[in-house]
Amino acid sequence: MATQTKEHIAEVLLQRAHSPETADTIFRERVKQRPLLLRPTSPDPAQNARAKRQYERMKKQRAQQKSKKPKPLSAKQKRALSLYEIPKEQQKYAIYEPLHAMWCAYMREILGLADGKRTNVEAQDAGPFLASADYHGAMMEVVRSRCASRVGMKGIVVKDTKFSFEIVTKRDVVKTCPKEHTVFKLTLLFEEDGKRPLEFEILGSMFELRPTDRANKKFRLHLDGDL
Repeated sequence: MATQTKEHIAEVLLQRAHSPETADTIFRERVKQRPLLLRPTSPDPAQNARAKRQYERMKKQRAQQKSKKPKPLSAKQKRALSLYEIPKEQQKYAIYEPLHAMWCAYMREILGLADGKRTNVEAQDAGPFLASADYHGAMMEVVRSRCASRVGMKGIVVKDTKFSFEIVTKRDVVKTCPKEHTVFKLTLLFEEDGKRPLEFEILGSMFELRPTDRANKKFRLHLDGDL
């Protein structure tokens, strides 16, 4: 006795929704000829279980080491910890006198005065070097300023910030001198005794940059009419 083939339930439903030709096409392409993926998430046969466990262990260790790496401090945290503040016991003029001697040797070298062949420099020649020089250790004096109380302030530069110079005076006091609308006088000493020192005047408003940014900046000569 011949058995009657049972019709597929998907084919029955497709015939109810589509025409016979469309139903046969959809059933053949979407149901009968659809590829069957066996274990699609199976591991790579080339990688054995031992290598896989070692890889997972190393991956976990790298994640733990990365989480333990300290993050850099923010500007707020640095201010709270007073990282850039000079302690009271280190605000002594005598501590920074050797730094001033090093700065004089540094300036004599970049101005071409270290070999003794030159004794003076012109403003056009010294301008680019003064604009890009480092002023930590320089002997600086305020000669003109909108604030009359700052005129005459003199000392060694201990901190060069974007908008101010911090100097330590002979009275062992650290004072802040804003750069804006202020003219500073720099004194460059020579190693030989009795030799007249060189003096330069710089306009503080043109130095309102960080020392690292000022090294690559080109300055134009102009006068500030507000002084």
